[in-house]
Amino acid sequence: MTGRLQRARALLARPDAWIGAEASGGYAIRLAPTRRARINLLLDEALFRALIEQPGLRARTAGGWTLRREPASANTPSPGRPGVIDGTRPLMQPDGRVALHPANLGETPIAWLARRRDAQGRPWLTPAQVAAGERLTREAEAALSGPSLTMRWDALPRAGGGSSARVEPGDRALSAGRRVARALDACGPRLRGIFQQVCIQGSALSLAERELGLGRRRGKILLQQGLQALADHYRIG
Repeated sequence: MTGRLQRARALLARPDAWIGAEASGGYAIRLAPTRRARINLLLDEALFRALIEQPGLRARTAGGWTLRREPASANTPSPGRPGVIDGTRPLMQPDGRVALHPANLGETPIAWLARRRDAQGRPWLTPAQVAAGERLTREAEAALSGPSLTMRWDALPRAGGGSSARVEPGDRALSAGRRVARALDACGPRLRGIFQQVCIQGSALSLAERELGLGRRRGKILLQQGLQALADHYRIG
């Protein structure tokens, strides 16, 4: 029973899977929305009851039952931002106080890409490229924690200059923003967009390609080139 139960649970996890009661007294799992679809697995009463217990079933409008899926919570990554869990982190303020600021509590897109491998089994990114991308992400995160600071890195004030950002020159966020601006400048304007999307906004690479109007896989090439330039700037590796 264990093997068939595991298979039934795996089938039910598919998008259009559902269970229907059969005239024979059993229960059939189909992977298409109509009864004309072939039966992928036939269940007896005991298996059906086990599925009710775990993972749980809910009634289907067109008849039968589907997997009970929990509603997405605030801590669920959105489709275009793999591994991003919006939350807060405590950061030390210039006056020594600790305050909570928005932060990604999950896996960054760079960390997610670091686990990808090509057809030959080689990692997409080198350790130095991963470290550089993660550093830029953390710097941007710290910069955006400041009051009224936006992602217009090129508009950040120089030391002693005025700014519409309304932060003190010694502020931790402003210092981080300057480091982000220097890093982006070092990589050049051609790569700024892909960094903005993936490292700073936390977008998936495929979404970044669409947003920037890049051809399929072009974003990967740009990101690899940019991360290497960023690693050189940070003197990593």
